[in-house]
Amino acid sequence: MHPIAIGAIALVAFILISMSIKVVKEYERGVVFRLGRLVGAKGPGLFFIIPFIDSMVRVDLRVVTMDVPSQEVITKDNVTVRVNAVAYFRVVDPEASVVKVLDHIRATSQISQTTVRNVLGQSELDELLTQREKLNQALTKIIDEHTDPWGVKVSTVEIKEVELPETMRRSMAAQAEAERERRAKIIHADGEFQASERLAQAGAIMAREPTTLQLRYLQTLTEIASEKNSTLIFPIPIDLITMFMGKEISAPKPARGARK
Repeated sequence: MHPIAIGAIALVAFILISMSIKVVKEYERGVVFRLGRLVGAKGPGLFFIIPFIDSMVRVDLRVVTMDVPSQEVITKDNVTVRVNAVAYFRVVDPEASVVKVLDHIRATSQISQTTVRNVLGQSELDELLTQREKLNQALTKIIDEHTDPWGVKVSTVEIKEVELPETMRRSMAAQAEAERERRAKIIHADGEFQASERLAQAGAIMAREPTTLQLRYLQTLTEIASEKNSTLIFPIPIDLITMFMGKEISAPKPARGARK
């Protein structure tokens, strides 16, 4: 046989062998079709296909992080907000992701945008701001139900940012300031009430025991003296003197005829 023919045959054989050998990575699967009919998903590793008869589509099984574009949503209480989110999903059935949907990533993105508008449109603004975890769970469940026939598992959907109109932000800031003032007034009034109760109790005790008033007076003098003033003038209540005068009057007189 002519050397050129041998070389041509060798070249064709090399091309056919290289076309029949397929290698897919650990995080990939190769969905094989034979004359248009689904054979199945193969991999990871090395396998062979029939050139010109079999065809293969690579499918990535890793988690895809997809930004849901900003959506304009009208809430249940007629407030217009812009909301963006992020979705995490991955392919769990390579065959379904190729056979049942043209582009599973684009399809998941579109259903995510629609679901975000529908779910958040049924919620009030306060719920959107305070119960975000509940809304995230609802979004994840609904989107996962839609993508399940495509072999796509949605693990998490998170609302990233809620953009409010400028007028609404000012109104909420004024409301928050008014709420803080209300709480401060309540705390101040409660403190005044407790202080008045304590003072009433202290007054009742002093009324029953006059000595406590005298002791409090002496304590006040001690506190004033600690200021290191050069001259200190203070009144002495008559009750304080009466205490000692009573003792002097009640002292026994010496007996008549006693020697001085």
